[in-house]
Amino acid sequence: MTRTGGFQDDDFWTEFHDFLFSEERYEQAEELLRTSPLLSFSPRSRVLDLCCGPGVFTVPLARRGHDVTGVDISPAMLERARKRSADAGATVAYVRADAREYEAPGGFDVVLNMFTSFGYFEDPADNARTLRTMHACLAPGGTLVLDLAGKELLARRVTPPKVVRRGDDVMVQTDTVLDDWARLRSDWVLVRGERVTRATLVWFVYSAVELRRMAEEAGFCRVEVFGGFDGRPYDENAERLVLRAVREA
Repeated sequence: MTRTGGFQDDDFWTEFHDFLFSEERYEQAEELLRTSPLLSFSPRSRVLDLCCGPGVFTVPLARRGHDVTGVDISPAMLERARKRSADAGATVAYVRADAREYEAPGGFDVVLNMFTSFGYFEDPADNARTLRTMHACLAPGGTLVLDLAGKELLARRVTPPKVVRRGDDVMVQTDTVLDDWARLRSDWVLVRGERVTRATLVWFVYSAVELRRMAEEAGFCRVEVFGGFDGRPYDENAERLVLRAVREA
């Protein structure tokens, strides 16, 4: 039996990669970039994919002609992203950096933070700091698109353990609400033959109102909240919490 740490532990991303980043997820990203009005950017936009992981959005954005930079703290994820870029013939600049500290003042027209990659720092002030980093990296008039599972959605989806099978491998995920819905803990158990790997992630969860307030406090204006990448309202039919905001021109 082995145990991995949190989101900054490379062993976690290596062990659970196939469950976190299935081929279906890459296909979903391609479809969203093709169809979503929230992900339609001007030609040759300078795009920062913050917490890019293995390049799920980074690579297809580059293939669409955008000038893309992928930033992640995980060497293992960046290695996979570089390989995927090379295999696709896509040119991407990859940088290993902490999302709180990456600096490229005014360097981008678009900042993306996708698939619930926000809220994982233990100190809530560091999550707010990450939003300020996103704001600083945008050129005046630039756009942030931040996608996560909102607290309202999680409240109806936190259920008994979820079991996922991929071939002979089995992953069990159990979610626990912490601190009166301030945070969520996910306990993961991966069984591969006789090998069992356990991991735990704890992160802050946000309602639409909370996330909007944080974005405004970070300096963003024209903050909008959507219930999906198709631009639907954030209501009882929402699938995701997608925040779009602008750095004032």
